[in-house]
Formats: sequence, structure tokens, C-alpha cells
Amino acid sequence: MVGKFDQEDLGSQDHNNPCVEISMEIHKVETPPKRSSLQKLMNKLKETFFPDDPLRQFKGQPTKQKWLLGFQYIFPILQWGPHYNLNLLKSDIVSGLTIASLAIPQGISYAKLANLPPIVGLYSSFVPPLVYAVLGSSRDLAVGPVSIASLIMGSMLRQEVSPTLDPILYLQLAFTSTFFAGLFQASLGLLRLGFIIDFLSKATLIGFMAGAAIIVSLQQLKALLGITHFTTEMGLVPVMSSVFHNTKEWSWQTILMGFCFLIFLLVARHVSIKKPKLFWVSAGAPLLSVIVSTLFVYVFKAQKHGISVIGKLEQGLNPPSWNLLHFHGSHLGLVLKTGLITGIISLTEGIAVGRTFAALKNYQVDGNKEMIAIGVMNVVGSTTSCYVTTGAFSRSAVNHNAGAKTAVSNIIMAVTVMVTLLFLMPLFRYTPNLVLGAIIITAVIGLIDVPAAYQIWKVDKFDFVVMLCAFFGVIFISVQEGLALAVGVSVFKMVLQMTRPKTVVLGNIPGTDIFRNKHQYKDAVSIPGFLILSIQAPINFANSNYLNDRILRWIQDYEEEEETKKHSGLRFLILDLEAVSAIDTNGVTFVRELRRVLEQRGVELVLVNPVGEVIEKLQKSDANDILQQNTLFLTVGEAVSSLFSSIKNVSSDHV
Repeated sequence: MVGKFDQEDLGSQDHNNPCVEISMEIHKVETPPKRSSLQKLMNKLKETFFPDDPLRQFKGQPTKQKWLLGFQYIFPILQWGPHYNLNLLKSDIVSGLTIASLAIPQGISYAKLANLPPIVGLYSSFVPPLVYAVLGSSRDLAVGPVSIASLIMGSMLRQEVSPTLDPILYLQLAFTSTFFAGLFQASLGLLRLGFIIDFLSKATLIGFMAGAAIIVSLQQLKALLGITHFTTEMGLVPVMSSVFHNTKEWSWQTILMGFCFLIFLLVARHVSIKKPKLFWVSAGAPLLSVIVSTLFVYVFKAQKHGISVIGKLEQGLNPPSWNLLHFHGSHLGLVLKTGLITGIISLTEGIAVGRTFAALKNYQVDGNKEMIAIGVMNVVGSTTSCYVTTGAFSRSAVNHNAGAKTAVSNIIMAVTVMVTLLFLMPLFRYTPNLVLGAIIITAVIGLIDVPAAYQIWKVDKFDFVVMLCAFFGVIFISVQEGLALAVGVSVFKMVLQMTRPKTVVLGNIPGTDIFRNKHQYKDAVSIPGFLILSIQAPINFANSNYLNDRILRWIQDYEEEEETKKHSGLRFLILDLEAVSAIDTNGVTFVRELRRVLEQRGVELVLVNPVGEVIEKLQKSDANDILQQNTLFLTVGEAVSSLFSSIKNVSSDHV
């Protein structure tokens, strides 16, 4: 049993009167078993890239079973497909038809947001869902175009190519950007590099989404007000300037009709939020708005009164577009950058949505398989006249609430879109642009998450600053620059935490052998002659100099405090290394130099509970003499008890 520290003795100023009751067994710190460099490298790679150990299911299986498991791993449809039945199909048909009613108007709307022909939005709601149904691991994810990726693609490509002056080149760049987005996404999954998207923190995404939602909404004022000449820039200032500098183009008929449909859609959305069982209200409202507005324009010839319409749309299934992919020329850098950014954003949204609904139904979504599935469907989509697609939150929420059981709901949605492409396209000729603007505003307004922003403010002020950087960067600069600014601030925060690791002074909880942070536990007390520090980060080249300076300052502060209290000087510096998960050569040098400096001051360095990697690297360096039994302990309590015992014995010998 470990001895307890007596509170009265802790106040003693005389080391001849020991403050520790020794009644304990000193445990030896074990050195990890020796492994070759290759074994260490393989273990490191496994922990880094294969934390879920995907090959564990193949162990001990016969060859035939391994092949079957391999195909099931690549094509998740082979796992649940053989068990599919009529009851599941009934549920999937209902959910598939429901999300199709939302996907059709959203597909047309989001394509216009990306400055693409509306028909491309419907193409993108046909082929990609079929691919995802075969490769995806989520039962609830509804695939199609999304507002944020559409906005980013439209704003980035339009900076160099005009979609009105050179529509063919613009379409080529859009398909090529989609190809590179899919290639990048699939590569992340195959190489298991999904941690790259983790650089988009929650704070970054919340700020970015809110800023993008406001910009997207303001862009729709062109349709809702009936403005013909509108800015191509995305910032708040140019958009609002364009609105108020073109007041002569405002059309009261367009304004009246547009805001009526906008209010209707917002009310429908509010009803579904308040009563989730009425999800079909918000799901069907966009399609109903399209039908009613189209009939109104057709019957009353409203286009003659200034209300702009979509116009004639091509009929038929996706034409091939591999001949439009543009892999050369001066715009290659543009499509690579656009593909990278839209790929990361859409991948982040798709995986986040899939995991959210998987948690609600208590099943797991494989992040790496999702990256491959989303990437492959975008690569295939780029060759079949589709642009960037992913799992949309609004459609996935409707899919979930409608009772989707499997990915067959995506197939039902795709079949419905196919029927629309084959037979119903002429009906959209008179659909007014104002209703598409109202649908977009209703869809993106849910991206403004005020409660989440308030929660970030309460929890972490630095994260709140990151969120504001993303928000204001998107609004006042541009979408991609705002995102880059927020990521830069997030990386700066991470680097700051790595280069300035936290060190705390530990004190003893009276009556126990427990040592805790003195600033957190007010009753924790210091032990005369001992300075006990806990380093709470890996020790490496980025922070070793800082740690050295910080520890020497701790020692200086301690000596000044002890001198004021007229206690004896510092005898031992105990470093609790339990939270130090790794150390490099600079870290080893830091330990060695710290020991040398302390010896000159007459202070002994003691290490507590270093992990295996730290012990190994200290052993292999010329700092191995530090790892002596009298300077290496398993717990702080054992270290203090043993060292006090040695002090007592020395004092007795002198007497």
C-alpha cells in the first residue's frame, strides 16, 4: 500500500522531520520489449492509416470466404442485398419518391447556382445516386448536388471564364473540376488519408456555412427582385451595391410572386421542424411551388409582364461528357484548385451527414469507404454530364424521416428523375426563376446554426474567433479566401498548442498519495524541497526550447517563493511524463541538458511514468544514465515517498 502524506508534516520546514509516512512498495518501471525498426515502422503505419484494422475480418477465414468478404467490403450492396425483401422495398419506395420530389426542384436550382444549365442539375441526380447505392455504406444518405459545392464551383470558375460568353468552355471546366474532385476523394479513401479533411474544424465549418448561406441568399435577390443586370462577384458589398444600383429594374410582379412562394416555403419548413412527423410538408413544398408557379405563368402569360422563366430544357438521359474533360491548357490550375476545394467541402458534408444519421439508427459508416464511394460517383458523373455531388443534409433528413431502410431509396429517386428526364422536361419550360431562388434560400437558411455558434462561444473563445474569420471572410472577401483564412487560423492554433505545450505544477491532496494541478485543486499543497511538474504534450523540436525556458522559470518562481517562506531550497525536480506520448532527438537533448543544468544548481531530476517510446529513446541516447532506479518511478506518490525516505536516511547518517 502506498503511504499517505500527513498535512501537518507538509507544513514542516525541517527535513529531519520527514513529511512522509513510508509504508509502500516501490514498483519498477518496465522497459517495453525490443522490436526491430521494421516492426516499429509497420506498427506506426498501421496505427496511423488503419486504426480500424479492416483486415481483421479476413483472419482465419478460408480462401473462398475471403474472396466473398473482399467483394462485400468493396461493394457493400452485396452485404445487405441478399437479405432484401418486399417490406424493405415498400419503405424505400416511399422514401425514394419523397426525396425525388425534393431533388428535382433542388437539382434545377443548384445547377443555376453553379452557373450551369438547369438540366445538368437533374443529370447529377440520376447517375451518381445509382453509383452510390452500389458502393456506399450509409442507408440514409440521399445523393445529389448541394448548395455550398455549387456556390464554390460557380464562384471559382466564373473568375476566369464567363458562363454566358463562353458556355462550352465553362461546361468543360465544370466537368473537369468534378473529375478531379472525385479523383481526389477516392484517393483519400484508397490511401486512407481521411484525416486531411479533419483540418476543417467544426468552428470553421459553422462559420463557413453561415457565411456561404448568406451570400447564396443575397445572390437570389436577382431572381426575387427581377433584376437583369447583376454583379458576378460574391462579396456582400458588390452584391448589395448591385441590388440598390439597379432599383429601376425591380419588378413588383416578380417581387410579389417571389416573396409569396418564399413565405410559403419557409412556413412549410418551420412546420416540419416543429413536428418531424410532418416531414412531407417541407419535402413536397418545393415541387408543389414549381408546379403551381409554372401553371400560373403558363395560364396568365406572366413572362410577358417581366417574370423570367427557365426556358426550354433538353429531353433525354445523360449524354456522355468524357470528350469534354479538359486536361490541358491555361485553365488546368483552375480546375485542379476548384476540384480540390469542392472535393474537400462536399466530402466533409457527405461523411458528416452519413455519420449523423447512422448514429441515430445505431449502425456504423466506414469513412474510407464513403470517400471511395463519393469519389467514384463523381468520377463517373464527370463522364456523364454531372457536376460535383455528395450527400445532402436536407434530402438525407427527408430520406431518414420518410423511413428509408437501405440505399435502394437512392435507386428509386434516380428512376423517378430518369422518368422526369425522359418525359416531363417540357413541363418545366415555364417555371419562373423566382421560385428557384426561393427554393435555394429555404434550403440554405438551415445552414445558419446560431445555437451551435453560441455553444462555441461558451466553450472556446479561440474557436469562436476561427468561426468569425470564416464567416466574415466568406461575406466580405470571397468563398475560397474565407475558407482558407479560417483553415489558416485553425492551423495556427494547432501549431501554437504544439509549440507552447501546457505545463502545470502538481501538489498533494492532503491525507492521500494523490497529486493534482494546484491551480485546479485549491487544497493541493506543495511539498518543501520538491517541485513537481506535469508536461502535457509530446516533447519535440517545436517545443523543447520553450519547455526548457518554462521549467527554469518555474524553478526561479519556486525558489523566490521558498525564500519568502524561509523554507529550505529546492532538492528535487519531478517531471510527470505520463501525458508525454512521444519524444524526438531534440526532446532527448532537452532532458539531458535540463539534468546538467539542475546538477549545477544542486537539484536532482526525477522522471515519473515515461511511456515506452520515451524510455527506448532515452536508453539509446547518451542520456541513458538518467534512467536509474533512484531517478525513475511509476507514480509521483512513489517518487516523493522514496526520495523523502532517502533524505531521512541521509540525515540520520549525519547525526
